[in-house]
Amino acid sequence: MAKTATSASKSHLTWRMTPREPFQRYAVSGKWSIANLLIKIPATFEGIPAVQQALTEGINVNITLIFSIEFYKQVTNAYISALETRHNEGKDISRMASVASFFVSRVDTLVDKLLEDKAKATSNSDEQQKLKSLEGKAAIANARLVYQEFKRIFHSPRFEKLQQAGAHVQRPLWASTSTKNPAYRDVLYAEELIGPDTVDTMPHETIENFRDHGRVSMTVENDIPQAHAVLATLEEIGIHYDQVTQQLLDEGVQKFADSFHQLLEGIESKRKALEERQVKS
Repeated sequence: MAKTATSASKSHLTWRMTPREPFQRYAVSGKWSIANLLIKIPATFEGIPAVQQALTEGINVNITLIFSIEFYKQVTNAYISALETRHNEGKDISRMASVASFFVSRVDTLVDKLLEDKAKATSNSDEQQKLKSLEGKAAIANARLVYQEFKRIFHSPRFEKLQQAGAHVQRPLWASTSTKNPAYRDVLYAEELIGPDTVDTMPHETIENFRDHGRVSMTVENDIPQAHAVLATLEEIGIHYDQVTQQLLDEGVQKFADSFHQLLEGIESKRKALEERQVKS
């Protein structure tokens, strides 16, 4: 349930746009005016311009389905550019809010499958061991490097000028933080990405597990050299970062579209059933 917004960094409700809306201007043309509402728009090539337009018009945005560092940088640029436009026009930026939803565990799900396929394709035990050692490492490495970008971007002179005018940072939101692989610690992604100015949208089961046995400490900046090494090693063995993140983005958009169409089909089915009952009565 949404609470009354007391500042631009608290108590926001997210509203997911329909799959077609982010690609059309009317989708962000002043329909939304609730102060604590975040409109969810995917970080696609088409979606990012819509993000900037929405923010420029004073609409708070949750940019979702971010998997790659490059797309994350484009998202932050859209946010900052929108704030600059508003500030230059003399508009308030102190109540503008945005989060960048960076998806985590799905990266490991795909990369681990690719590693397993490569391990099955070789009989070299050393190579198999090397591949096995990389499982469960890509997602956290990816997110930790994004957090480094977050710090760099939002401590830059460019953003500091806006901060002096009341702007708030666009917080990284860790999405997809449930543990999909039962071989991994059930609070792995919650524990390993804890740090200032972050948000974690854990599912209920992960919340309960974390309450029971989660460990709280500043972890999001641990082992940054190792994070670089993990992604570099994956590239060396033929698991290409850009291909992995693009596949995840494409699949994520399709899942959003499918769930929306299923919702419409369910509504239509119930509508027809009600009409038939009325006719019979």
